[in-house]
Amino acid sequence: MFVRIVKMSFHEEHIPAFLENFDLNKEKIRGFEGNRFLELYQDKNQKGIFFTYSYWEAESDLENYRQSALFQEVWAFTKRLFNDKPEAWSVDKRVTLN
Repeated sequence: MFVRIVKMSFHEEHIPAFLENFDLNKEKIRGFEGNRFLELYQDKNQKGIFFTYSYWEAESDLENYRQSALFQEVWAFTKRLFNDKPEAWSVDKRVTLN
């Protein structure tokens, strides 16, 4: 399993549209084959900066999602709202303490 972290920066006036679209699609994304976890975070000081954290069983699962109609639709909508280039990292989780 690995973690995908995506940083997105939005114009403030587009935050409500982003959140509404995320809310409409979050269950579909979480239910996509190979996805085991999905969270959305908002920066405390820079309200236009958001991060998604998603856990995937395999890199091929993430790639299948990225090639899906769901991703194409969500990403086409979301990228219109950006005020900066998104950044993404694929990382292996090393330690979890509960």
